[in-house]
Amino acid sequence: MAKKAADKTPLTFNWEGKDKSGNASKGAINAENLTEAKAMLRKQGIMPKKVRKQTYSMFSNHNKPIKPLDIALFTRQTATMLKSGVPLLQGFDIVANGIEKAKMKKVIYDLKSDVSGGTSFAKALERHPKYFDDLYCNLVDAGESSGSLETMLERIATYKEKIETLKKKIKKAMTYPIAVIVIGLVVSAILLIKVVPQFESVFSSFGADLPAFTLFVVGLSKIAQDWWFIAIIAIVAAGFAFTKAHEKSRGFREWLDRTVLKLPIVGQILHNSAIARFARTLATTFAAGVPLVDALESAAGASGNVVYEKAIMQIKNGVSTGQSLQNAVTMTGLFPPMATQMIAIGEEAGSLDMMLDKVASYYEEEVDNAVDNLSTLIEPMIMAVLGILVGGLVIAMYLPIFQLGNVVG
Repeated sequence: MAKKAADKTPLTFNWEGKDKSGNASKGAINAENLTEAKAMLRKQGIMPKKVRKQTYSMFSNHNKPIKPLDIALFTRQTATMLKSGVPLLQGFDIVANGIEKAKMKKVIYDLKSDVSGGTSFAKALERHPKYFDDLYCNLVDAGESSGSLETMLERIATYKEKIETLKKKIKKAMTYPIAVIVIGLVVSAILLIKVVPQFESVFSSFGADLPAFTLFVVGLSKIAQDWWFIAIIAIVAAGFAFTKAHEKSRGFREWLDRTVLKLPIVGQILHNSAIARFARTLATTFAAGVPLVDALESAAGASGNVVYEKAIMQIKNGVSTGQSLQNAVTMTGLFPPMATQMIAIGEEAGSLDMMLDKVASYYEEEVDNAVDNLSTLIEPMIMAVLGILVGGLVIAMYLPIFQLGNVVG
């Protein structure tokens, strides 16, 4: 029964009352129920007048899902608590009190319950594989074993923050142009379905032949009116099929990852991103004392691209048979000379983790600059596409009017 009670996520109650001096006071307190909240307030010398369970609007962060940045923040805060001398269990309470997301709070209190019951922190994390991957758990385990948990958590937090920043930059590079083009297509579809038919009824009263471009657009409008529902179903089905294929088929993922790496500009950004993630993961794990072969396996899983994942596993096999890391990396043909040379220097000088960290920082900066340049280059291209899509439709509709004006003139 005690274990069951400990697993409950405390609720937040807002209270108003008087403190020991009789002054009006208010605040918030975490408790499992209203009765416990009032009892806790009385123990603190507060006479509560109003105690209400905190409510959240549908737009608040309370019920939102846990994201990788939430895990990074939790890791950073826990590391800070431990470095300040706060015991781990008390640190869980302090961190949970500052978090609004109910799901994240639940995870933290679950971790606290497991650790207070005698489970190691790493084993407690393994019970939440959705949020804490093997790399995270292995690094925490290494930190606990070596007695440097706070340092290891700080290193993990830095790693996750940098990786998530990198992912955000890649998403920015990919989503901005796609979003603008999709909006352009939607606007064009609305014009074809709703606006063009109105012009068509006006044109029918002219009694003259319409320009070829206008006839083409009118034909597109009729197709759009007749097939718009089927088109939407086809797009949704294609999106669903793409998602499922990406989840289930490694061959499809490899083909897709290989294809996007060949794209102009974007492909180079993805290459640099994969190299940065490889170097950052390997630097973090190797510095934590993880054997190089095991560190390479973690780096393969964190590369974010099936092509690089296969290449890193090839590197792992080479290293496990006695090859130097630099030779194994060079053999893949994926990594640029600058990265392989820095790895060679790191191996020679016995500072591999430091050199890998420099490689990661360099390629992260390359990604950052490339994304900024891409945004600058792509804006005029997007405006041109939108101009052709929307402007073309408008011109097609006004051509007959201009033609009629010339005849009348």
